[in-house]
Amino acid sequence: MSVHKHGNTGPGCAGSCCLKVEDLGVHFGGEEVLHDVSFHLHCGEIVALIGPNGAGKSSLFRTVLGQIPHTGTIEFQRAGGDRTRPLIGYVPQSPTFDRGDPVSVLDFFAAAVDHWPVFLPIPKALRERVRTCLERTHAGGLLDRRIGALSGGEVQRVLMALALEPLPHILILDEPLSGVDIDGEKQLLDMLDEIRRTYDLSILFSTHDFATLSRYADKVILLKHQVLRVGPPDEVLDSPEFRDVFHLDLGRGGAR
Repeated sequence: MSVHKHGNTGPGCAGSCCLKVEDLGVHFGGEEVLHDVSFHLHCGEIVALIGPNGAGKSSLFRTVLGQIPHTGTIEFQRAGGDRTRPLIGYVPQSPTFDRGDPVSVLDFFAAAVDHWPVFLPIPKALRERVRTCLERTHAGGLLDRRIGALSGGEVQRVLMALALEPLPHILILDEPLSGVDIDGEKQLLDMLDEIRRTYDLSILFSTHDFATLSRYADKVILLKHQVLRVGPPDEVLDSPEFRDVFHLDLGRGGAR
């Protein structure tokens, strides 16, 4: 499992970046996975992508990352009108580690960012670089912990820290709250908001936790192979499209 980076990796990469998707379509083996998908991710915005299992959320992320051929257009616009492809930090869905794995967070992180072999002693300068990266997600205290022994929320902090090195323009997270307890969910969402404000990032994440969207998301996209509804959280969660997709007769009622 790895956290991927896509785009230019020059110095000073963090900063405002907008994403515009128009009439996106994706096919796998003749099957239509996504069609007529259009939305905007504005600079510095946190947008939540919701939909049932199999709706195409992960496929949409992979398409934006440039991993899947598509029809339609995906455009980026950075400060000053720069339209070159930005650096995108990405955390994939449901990462798992063997609980008996002796590899530490330091080993894992150093191998990912510096290709440092896990069987060699890690130099002090690299150790401090890793600690500094982990502090971006308040995970510095996990430096010497075994990665297999971390909780779901702690793993997400480490992976988010890795996705932020080097600092991207856009951060994409696929189900970051999966396997995280209620307290951990709030901490992670507070941290996402802090990251957005600190580094001026645009953030796109998928979730099945609808109860927190009104507090943390600027906008919600309801997807089921196409965009069914997009708008402020309360507007989307109170919509007939949302109730129909999730088979709810009495509104959102604490659905997850």
